[in-house]
Amino acid sequence: MADPQDSKGKGPAQDASDGAEKKSSGTTSKEIISELGKSGKKTIPSGMVDTLLKMNPALASELADMPKEKAVEVLSKMDVSELLTGMSLGNKNQKDMASYKFWQTQPVPRFDDKGDLTEGPIKVINPEEVSQDPSPLIEGFEWVTLDLTDDNEVAELYDLLSNHYVEDDNAMFRFNYSRAFLNWALTSPGWKKEWHVGVRATKSRKLVASISGVPTDVRVRGQKMKVVEINFLCVHKKLRSKRLAPVLIKEITRRSYLQGIYQAIYTVGIVLPKPVTSCRYYHRPLDWLKLYEVGFSPLPTGSTKARQITRNHLPGNTATPGLRKMKERDIDQVYDLLERYLTRYDVNPAFTREEIDHWLLHRNERGEQVVWSFVVEDPHTKKITDFVSFYSLESSVINNPKHNNLRAAYLYYYATETAFAKKEEGLKERLQLLINDALIEAKKAHFDVFNALTLQDNPLFLEQLKFGAGDGQLHYYLFNYRTAPVAGGVNEKNLPDEKKRGGMGVVLL
Repeated sequence: MADPQDSKGKGPAQDASDGAEKKSSGTTSKEIISELGKSGKKTIPSGMVDTLLKMNPALASELADMPKEKAVEVLSKMDVSELLTGMSLGNKNQKDMASYKFWQTQPVPRFDDKGDLTEGPIKVINPEEVSQDPSPLIEGFEWVTLDLTDDNEVAELYDLLSNHYVEDDNAMFRFNYSRAFLNWALTSPGWKKEWHVGVRATKSRKLVASISGVPTDVRVRGQKMKVVEINFLCVHKKLRSKRLAPVLIKEITRRSYLQGIYQAIYTVGIVLPKPVTSCRYYHRPLDWLKLYEVGFSPLPTGSTKARQITRNHLPGNTATPGLRKMKERDIDQVYDLLERYLTRYDVNPAFTREEIDHWLLHRNERGEQVVWSFVVEDPHTKKITDFVSFYSLESSVINNPKHNNLRAAYLYYYATETAFAKKEEGLKERLQLLINDALIEAKKAHFDVFNALTLQDNPLFLEQLKFGAGDGQLHYYLFNYRTAPVAGGVNEKNLPDEKKRGGMGVVLL
């Protein structure tokens, strides 16, 4: 349930050779809390500061770079709303208080929740009390249900998202969701037309806002439940002041309740009440020169273009014996391997065989390729021992004289039998080999950059495979479900940490 103005964390990469993070001066959250107490400032309760800094590593990292006295001074001048709704000390990813007040009315965890609260649904929904009719819209607009089997309506949604959805803070890049991507993302097994919600201008019939959801199952610490996966919340730029986003969220919630599903999972690039985890974006250049020319990757101080191109060079061929494209006959084995692998995470998807087919296997009859999947087959036993996948999501490059698009591959799901060895012996090395081969395959497919979060087991290979730290976080949320926070793969310095993996295993588009 992301606001259309959120960056969702997909910002320009810092080159790994340039020291992705500054060295901390040593100021810790405990020191800040202690000094705030001494100062007599009562604006922010110490317990809340601790929680916020843990859930907002970007802010914690920023404060850590300051002398202790300066960090205390800055924090003491901030009120609770600024900390609750902002990602950093500046204006980047700030959220207005009206939005925060809206979330206070929703069944979501609170920042001041005590640690002994019962895990599970926050609010029991009585189906008989769910309204059969949507909330009224402001005059001149009306609710519609989008028909994604109609090419014209898919084109309308494509146009809305292309021009008004997520863009980076410097307005240099904007997601360009292809029609094939939208069909893949919104017509997964069990999809419901009613969950493709739109708002039209009554007179012109123009589509001006959208929100969508697809059904799936997730496990939270072993507890399996049906959820709606929320995405594509978008409002036309000229209507941002109309407060349509909360109304859209209420409407998709109502429609989900009517179908008997009372929980949801979603991601946002800013801090709202209350993330179940926070991950960081990392970027591996595949065509460094193009990334430099569009302003995505900087030229590190003291380096040269030639040196950066050489540094990010990849071999022409993969190195894992038996690696090949996934085929239809592999579905059952991939399903079994991935199911066992994903249950190692605290929050993980409980896929069906049909979902494996839809999400991971490219079929020519589905049109333009969106997902790339590869398996490793033992030549003797014919057993699938490894699996890796990535998907395509282009961005439009705004006002660049040389390039108009950026082809980005996003690491999706992967699994390996090596994870089940005693003490996971050999897992790090195997994943580094497997993911490096995925980079090579993405390069062959003419992608410019390969993106990944710090979730799953990614901290085992991000820095080793020359991924550079991005400038954004992605926060995961569960709607109407309370659980203790899970690891997001980063430490207190917001860097990948092998000890912090194993929390989030769900990859949301």
